[in-house]
Amino acid sequence: MTQLVTGEAVALDVRTAGLPSRLLAGALDGLIQGSGFFLLLLALFASGAVTNEAAVAAMSIICFALAGLAYPVVLETLTKGRTVGKMAMGLRVVRDDAGPIAFRQAFVRGLIGFLVEKPGVTLFAGGVISGLVREDGKRLGDLAAGTVVIQERVISTQAPPVLMPGPLVAWAATLDLSRLSDDVALAVRTFLARSAGFTDAARTELGGRLVAAVAAVVTPEPPPGTPEWAYLSAVLAERRRRAEALLETRYVPPATATPQVSAPSGPPPPVPSDGFAAPF
Repeated sequence: MTQLVTGEAVALDVRTAGLPSRLLAGALDGLIQGSGFFLLLLALFASGAVTNEAAVAAMSIICFALAGLAYPVVLETLTKGRTVGKMAMGLRVVRDDAGPIAFRQAFVRGLIGFLVEKPGVTLFAGGVISGLVREDGKRLGDLAAGTVVIQERVISTQAPPVLMPGPLVAWAATLDLSRLSDDVALAVRTFLARSAGFTDAARTELGGRLVAAVAAVVTPEPPPGTPEWAYLSAVLAERRRRAEALLETRYVPPATATPQVSAPSGPPPPVPSDGFAAPF
């Protein structure tokens, strides 16, 4: 796991791509690029445009550049960080602030990869060594472009994500979660996942402690009548929703971001007690 810090100073824990998955993705992309290179050459020879050795050499270089450089740059720009190989392995390239890459990042990492790493002057060794020695697995192109490859598709053995209680959707959208730490969030997730096996007394005591810990750093307060488990579920589900949204949408700098509508003053309206169904 690697922690990415967004432009809004929000820390996100993401799973960076391992070297084996990146090598497999690269091998698939290399197969596609090699096939494209030979198909372009065959098309040129068939058209009769190549008439001498100098033209053969020039066209070979052009086709090689198109297959080696244009392929990753165009695909990663259009798909926001994925090539065919990365799609197959569930990988994506993102910026260091977790936002989607644009043409500039795709071109820089593609150019470094083409000239230096694969099949550049280091003959693949530069990217492999960099990926092995760095904890975040960045290759030289990632270092130059300010990007990192993350694992989007992971086989999970963890508990399913916490669901948002329907009556609290609108209220959860107004939450300030900037001071909610990872440790508290993990404790809440563990409690919600295992609460069905607790006794009523243990559930009440531990739930009360977690509610107090969360309420001390999260505002505004929940609507009157909100059960403890629903309050904790709503906070955790909203935190996860915002983290996922930051990875999927383009980050807007604070100077030009649309201002958020502040929550109305005064206590929130009460929530009917029959609007929730306890999970235990």
